[in-house]
Amino acid sequence: MSGRIDLMGEAALLVRWPAELAAAGAPLAAMTDLQRDPLPGVIDLVPAIDSLLVCFDPLTIDRTQLTDRLHTLATHPPLTALPTGRELVISVHYGGIDGPDLDEVAAQVGLSPQEVIDLHTTTEQQVLMIGFAPGFPYLGWLPLVLHLPRRATPRVAVPAGSVAIAAGMTGIYPTTLPGGWHVIGRTDVTLFDPAADPPALLQPGDRVRFVNAETQRR
Repeated sequence: MSGRIDLMGEAALLVRWPAELAAAGAPLAAMTDLQRDPLPGVIDLVPAIDSLLVCFDPLTIDRTQLTDRLHTLATHPPLTALPTGRELVISVHYGGIDGPDLDEVAAQVGLSPQEVIDLHTTTEQQVLMIGFAPGFPYLGWLPLVLHLPRRATPRVAVPAGSVAIAAGMTGIYPTTLPGGWHVIGRTDVTLFDPAADPPALLQPGDRVRFVNAETQRR
């Protein structure tokens, strides 16, 4: 079981891993390895759920050295080198108008809404990638009981700050966007600010713990 490497134009290579290695953290582990011991000419690393895009300067890179390094990472990703990232706490208003799908999610998985909240707030989740829209984080992984497919009918507009789950992950909508994830809550945290450095609050490798805003008030 190993990954594969695909050429993406003249200045990028894409390393892909099978599901088991990807779920174990291969993309973030490979990213961390390349950050700790960088190769001259590599200019950007973009992790995704099951892949890592390696962007490079074709005029300065040693192609053989890069290919050999990526082949090693594809076949033997250093899973012990997973990034620890920052630890962040995000307060969420669960249920009601802020989380219109919470009751339906609970019914689907055979739990009470409070039990869904308890599982979501007691599971530390790691930012696996940023995608779909600027600042939109994909965080994983949720307990198996909360692994649900996307909604059958997506919404035209999901409000900014919405905290939603699908496919075993949590996503947070940085702005009002169309979306098909199950919205279980909302946060007041700003996920994306073009004037900030970096613009996205969360970065791949960061670890997030969600807390219930209603509990904090008590």
